[in-house]
Amino acid sequence: MTDPITRPQLEKRKPRRRFGVGIGAFGLFIFLLAAEPGLFGLFRSETIGSVQITIFTFGLGLLVLGGSLALGALWPAGVRTITADLGLRIAWTGYVIALASAMADVIGLGTRPLVSSVPFFGYWQERGVLVGEVVIILGFLMMIPYKLPAAPPDPAPAEKVEVVTD
Repeated sequence: MTDPITRPQLEKRKPRRRFGVGIGAFGLFIFLLAAEPGLFGLFRSETIGSVQITIFTFGLGLLVLGGSLALGALWPAGVRTITADLGLRIAWTGYVIALASAMADVIGLGTRPLVSSVPFFGYWQERGVLVGEVVIILGFLMMIPYKLPAAPPDPAPAEKVEVVTD
């Protein structure tokens, strides 16, 4: 009469993992395209402008999104440790650090205010983005399920009880 409760299997999360890896790979491509256009045979100017900064921070955001989806799909549904939840938040905090550091001149926190000059991606912005990327990596390392929690035992199927009435 009632169907037994089934746990979602790892195979059912495979498309989510693949989608996460695909988004992450596309984000890495966009990030590298904006950060090092010379790798793809494109013209590289001497300075990094606001458009280039915006594009590589967008690529980094896609990279974090894809990694979060792919690593989150490694955990059984509804069962994730506090460390993994904290790792997700730390990874996104690293992205915010990298974004704020990269856009420092654009939002008025940098050494050169936007009003007086062209946005400048300098020494401190570079170091801030690197710190943000290290924080992202630490968050991802915390999200990896090194040892999956023990699965709860499957409930025994209900026995059929026939009621006989006279």
